[in-house]
Amino acid sequence: MTETERSTLEERLHDVQQRIAQAARAAGRDPKEVLLVAATKMNDAERVQAAIQAGLTACGENRVQELLEKYEQGAYQGADLQFIGTLQSNKVKYLLGKVSLIQSVSSLKLAECIAKEAKKRNMCQDILLEVNIGREEAKSGFLVETLDSSLEALSKFPEIHIRGLMAIPPIPTGTDKNSRYFAEMRQLFVDISAKKYDNVSMDYLSMGMTADFEEAIRFGANIVRVGTAIFGRRPYPVGTGLSREIQ
Repeated sequence: MTETERSTLEERLHDVQQRIAQAARAAGRDPKEVLLVAATKMNDAERVQAAIQAGLTACGENRVQELLEKYEQGAYQGADLQFIGTLQSNKVKYLLGKVSLIQSVSSLKLAECIAKEAKKRNMCQDILLEVNIGREEAKSGFLVETLDSSLEALSKFPEIHIRGLMAIPPIPTGTDKNSRYFAEMRQLFVDISAKKYDNVSMDYLSMGMTADFEEAIRFGANIVRVGTAIFGRRPYPVGTGLSREIQ
C-alpha cells in the first residue's frame, strides 16, 4: 500500500465510525452498543491490517478459502474475526477455532453440522440465524414462520449458542427503502427475546451494510457489516490465489 492509500483507508474507516455514532445518538442509543464488522472480502492482508491499525476491531469474511489464506498471513491479528458469508456444511470444519461468531447460519442442517463439529472439538460455537426476511427464492435463510420450531430444535444442541439474528434484506428498487424489513427484524428479535430457549440469547441483531447501515441502526441493529464504504471497490489482487475454492 502507498501512504496515500493507507491515509484514504483510515479516513474512510473513521468516517464510517462517525456515521455509526451519529446514527446511534439520533436513535437515542449509546454508540458503543453498535459493533462495526468490516466486510474484508477481496482485500488482502496488508489492507486488512492497515484498517486494524487504524482502529478497526472486528473483521467479517465471506469466503472460507480467502479467510484461511489471510488468517495464515496474520491479516486479522489485533481484531475479532467473524464469518458473514454463505457457508457450506463441508467447510464448517475449517472455521471452528478461528472465528468467534458465524453470522450466516441459514438452515437447520448447517446449524446441526456446526454442532456436530463443535462436539468433536469439545467446544461451543456462537452463531446467528440468518433470516430470509424478504422471502427471496434465490436467497437462503430461515423463513419467519419456521423460526420458533427451528429454535426449539436447535436449543437441544449444547455445542452451539444462538446469539441472535442476521438478515440481508432485498436490494431496494427506486425510492423504496428497507425500513419495513428492518422493522420486521426488530420485532422478531424482540419477540424471540421474550421467549426462553436453552442455548439461545438474543444479544445481536446484525443488519445493515454500506448502503443502509444508518437506517438499520435506527431500527435496532447492534452489528453492521460494512465493506465498500471502508475499503472502496477492489478486485482480487492478481496472483494471490484468493479465488481458489476448497474442494
